Amino acid sequence: MKEWIIRNASFKLQSGEKYVFVGGNGSGKSTCLQLLTGMFPANEGTISYIDDNNKAIDLDDWYKHLVMATPYMELIEELTLREHIEFHRKFKSFKSSISSADFEAFIQLPFATHKIVRHFSSGMKQRLKLGLALMSDVPVVILDEPTSNLDENGIQWYLENVIKMTSKQLVLIGSNVEREYAFCENIISVSNFFISLALISNFMYLFNFSKYCSLLSSIGVSLANSCSN
Repeated sequence: MKEWIIRNASFKLQSGEKYVFVGGNGSGKSTCLQLLTGMFPANEGTISYIDDNNKAIDLDDWYKHLVMATPYMELIEELTLREHIEFHRKFKSFKSSISSADFEAFIQLPFATHKIVRHFSSGMKQRLKLGLALMSDVPVVILDEPTSNLDENGIQWYLENVIKMTSKQLVLIGSNVEREYAFCENIISVSNFFISLALISNFMYLFNFSKYCSLLSSIGVSLANSCSN
């Protein structure tokens, strides 16, 4: 017997739409998102990413097509804010020709240009993570618990920009806080996929969006000792 987190899930995700994965703590929200990014390996099955020309995207290249902001992903704390922005732009271009200085103003941290990220407050770090995610020119934006560590001003900043900055992107959110995802058109309850104790089985996801689609087939996820939110 294995203890399974996810089984028998099948759904489509369309380009330009917003989806939220909801569920109680430990229900598998973060696990679902990590599966989609390729960060988290499935115990069984394969994950295939297919572009609009029906050409497979190698898992090692999938990161180029998405950006993610989560509480459990660390920043490079030895860098200054400006250095961190410049480092990010080497891998993910911004949606406009915005300068690094303008980006610092966008995340409301123009005073922290030369400050080491290690000395940022938790709220400042979250603004940086969200800003990089919202500004990156990629097809998929993944946000897990996006308002974690933000004060009221930061929450308002997030709500104003998450809609405005991602109008043409597929946005996937993991959250228990309705305020974080009230703008989402689609709600996916991960509790529908939760299996406490189950025999080996398969499950399938199908994700479609304008330029990219990913097919997760015959996958089983067993997390006996590593449950996620």
